[in-house]
Amino acid sequence: MSSLRQLCTFRVGDSLFGIDVLSVQEVIRSHDLTPVPLAPSAIKGLINLRGNIVTAIDLRTKLEFPERVGDSLPMHVIVRAGDSVISLLVDDVGDVVDVNESEFEEAPLTLIAACRDLVRGVYKLPHRVLLAVDAQRLVAGESPGLTGAPASRQAA
Repeated sequence: MSSLRQLCTFRVGDSLFGIDVLSVQEVIRSHDLTPVPLAPSAIKGLINLRGNIVTAIDLRTKLEFPERVGDSLPMHVIVRAGDSVISLLVDDVGDVVDVNESEFEEAPLTLIAACRDLVRGVYKLPHRVLLAVDAQRLVAGESPGLTGAPASRQAA
């Protein structure tokens, strides 16, 4: 008997990604970012989310995609893994889709290294491939450039 999972989908460039809905805290439109000096280029800043300071990661930069063009603003997918919270800056947020675990396949070797580090595998949908992001790996690897600092802190 195969089990179903629900993934929140989002788009970065022409690629469709999904992350387990249980890892998604919320989705918000563009939000003011406070830059973090000397942070890695993928960290676009910090946002104040109801008193919690959350690191905002631009997936376009993280995945080595071209920069966002035009005046379109990214959306924030707020992701929680354990006690850490980060914001993923994405181009657009899609639907929640049900995927069958029996249709899961390992990430293809043809993915660029930046994608292979974050994508745990793929699901073949009727008209395209859905890249399943590993929330734990993503959250564990990001903080605002401070060794050992959690990705989310309570604001003073």
